Amino acid sequence: MKIYLAGPDVFRPDVSTWAESVRELCLRYGFEPLLPVDHCETAPEKIFQANIALIRKAQIVVANLDPFRGPEPDSGAAFELGYALALGKKICGYVKRLDTLAKRVELAEKQCDPPPPCGDKIFDLQGMLIENFGLPCNLMLAIPAHIVEGGLEACLQSIRARPPAPT
Repeated sequence: MKIYLAGPDVFRPDVSTWAESVRELCLRYGFEPLLPVDHCETAPEKIFQANIALIRKAQIVVANLDPFRGPEPDSGAAFELGYALALGKKICGYVKRLDTLAKRVELAEKQCDPPPPCGDKIFDLQGMLIENFGLPCNLMLAIPAHIVEGGLEACLQSIRARPPAPT
């Protein structure tokens, strides 16, 4: 079963070492890994098309949904999950900790005093309402994606335990 790995890990300084370790991990669990670094494209449009082609080949898309450059997951990974969902593919994600979105925002803004809550509504430092559903990220990701606590290995174990229905 082919699995596309999405997330901000492609920006790591040790991306080659990371890619090799996740390839080995996926193979150990019986998955054929497809990584955004598997192609040699460097132009933005070509990278986009190559990643789309990899997602189309995959049966499952798994994303690192840990906060990236703020309290939310990597926007590219969010797009890739949405695209995969639209294609009828199983989507999964993993986070180090299953903190709620509200907790993620609180941790990201910890150096400042947040506005006071208004009933059960909570707001960020810009006065914007924070989804307070107890989910680890925006409901548009948290509802359709199977999200597990831990790293990639915990996610692969979970998928192995509950294989996706054929699409």
